[in-house]
Amino acid sequence: MFWNLVQSEFLKMRKTYIWLLLFVSPAFAFVAGFLTEQVEGAPNEWVIPLVIMTPIHTILFLPLIIGVFTSFLCRYEHKNGGWKQLLSLPVKRTNVYLSKFFLTIMLIAINQGLVLVEWLAIGFIKGFEDPIPYDVMVRSFVGGWIATLPLAAIMLLISMAWSSFAAPLAFNVVFTVPNILVANSETYAPFYPWVQPFLTMIPKGGEGPWGGFFMSFESLVYAIIGGFILFFASGLIYINKKAV
Repeated sequence: MFWNLVQSEFLKMRKTYIWLLLFVSPAFAFVAGFLTEQVEGAPNEWVIPLVIMTPIHTILFLPLIIGVFTSFLCRYEHKNGGWKQLLSLPVKRTNVYLSKFFLTIMLIAINQGLVLVEWLAIGFIKGFEDPIPYDVMVRSFVGGWIATLPLAAIMLLISMAWSSFAAPLAFNVVFTVPNILVANSETYAPFYPWVQPFLTMIPKGGEGPWGGFFMSFESLVYAIIGGFILFFASGLIYINKKAV
């Protein structure tokens, strides 16, 4: 039943052009990374484009894309009594929630994968001679994907609760805009879901000449996991108590 629900959610997405948003941030990140000049004394030339591509991808585009996906996946249920029809069927409410969340994070994974491909393409086109820093690659792209989980859970909860398609998007924009300022806050940044992907993906410390950030990668992951458990559980509780 779970996979049937996933297939149903996928069909909603396939019939629209919303999925084209997956290519927006990779395209802008590629242009910025390709035009980046190498920095003298950098430990690895592969890392320099990543430093430029990461803010473009994560500060604005990635959070907004997540909000659009979650809002769209709940749009059909908010129209013409869709929630009542869906939840009155012999399906588990938990599976309904999980199917929407699963498709959301898979779309985010595709988006991350596209940025990774663009990053590698820049290196191959420019003929980088340094070895590919696989540790940085895994930590940035896999870690960046994991860092989106709390935000995906928040936006899915809000999208389920608010019947307006535009309201969750406006909410998301309001909390995305301060990312540049919040990213520099030692107190709030590690626990701010909208900026966690940026903090996770940006190379740190000895991986570049930019000095690094104030929180270790391991500590950031703990904050991300804690936030994800909180918001994911809240979404499950909400849909299981949702009136029809």
